[in-house]
Amino acid sequence: MQAGIGVLAALLAGLFTSRVEMVWSALYGAAVVVVPGALMARGMTSRLSIVSPGSSALSVMVWSMVKIGVSIVMLMLASKLVQPLSWPALLATMVLCMQVYWLALLRRRR
Repeated sequence: MQAGIGVLAALLAGLFTSRVEMVWSALYGAAVVVVPGALMARGMTSRLSIVSPGSSALSVMVWSMVKIGVSIVMLMLASKLVQPLSWPALLATMVLCMQVYWLALLRRRR
């Protein structure tokens, strides 16, 4: 869902502004949320993370730190990888993608 919202935000940014840098910045903002989240999800489902409750707790901590670290590195590389970069488009798309967690929680509740 996060990737879909990110692509939708990038398409809307392109439609309303007609600026290519807005589209690429929005897509990169979505990637800053989606890639670390997918990496964490993959790590949390490994065999080592489900051996015992202690290893599960340690796995959550380690993969959370990896997720934060990858997000920070991706943000630091943003101005080098996306030329020209629109920080407002990147950050707005990041916020939108992060808010998808609320939709997932509401959907799961049903």
